Amino acid sequence: MAQDMTVQIDGPQAHYLLRVMRVAEGGAVILCDNLTGEWAARVVEASKRNLSLQVVEKLREREEVPDFWLCPALLKKDRFDMVLEKATELGVARIQPVITHRCVADKLNMDRAKTIVTEAAEQCARTALPEVTEPMKLEQLLRHWPGDRILFFSDELGGEPAAKAFAEHLPPAAILTGPEGGFDDAERALIRDMPESRPISLGPRILRGETAALAATSLWMGAAGDWN
Repeated sequence: MAQDMTVQIDGPQAHYLLRVMRVAEGGAVILCDNLTGEWAARVVEASKRNLSLQVVEKLREREEVPDFWLCPALLKKDRFDMVLEKATELGVARIQPVITHRCVADKLNMDRAKTIVTEAAEQCARTALPEVTEPMKLEQLLRHWPGDRILFFSDELGGEPAAKAFAEHLPPAAILTGPEGGFDDAERALIRDMPESRPISLGPRILRGETAALAATSLWMGAAGDWN
């Protein structure tokens, strides 16, 4: 995006601006392209079939985010929706859904997931969206894991206290959280055998899948991310 360029808006975004926000010619709109940052724009044409904006000036550069991935096991739709939405708010760089043996879901509607992420970013005035990748089986994820990235994983059998472990390892990093019922013994052994993995504990209480993913992300942001 650049100053003075013309941007055509269509689809659901045009419907929202025209029918919900009631924008009209001469009105102001804030744009974000997830590449260059946030821009102020002016409506130059607003009709039933066309919404045209002229970019006026840059308001903010695209924000920098820590090199942090969240790798949550797939959950039931409404619970995974929460993970997508809140992980976007918390500032993760990538969301990599994982399929494990105890997952109750094995598919993710990628268009819907990206819409949830985009809407969460709009609500919080984010200028950088997390990358959302196709779900991947746990074995495949571990087989292709990059050797320079620490993989913390929430283990019901225990591990180092999460906040302490996070503070001792700088990015790049990732957190792997399990499904309802946790990882099975074979999966746990496979993860622990990886030289990049670090088992962590999220405390004495049993957490649901979505709670574990978001609690771990919040702890990491506070200990090693951009919250301190």
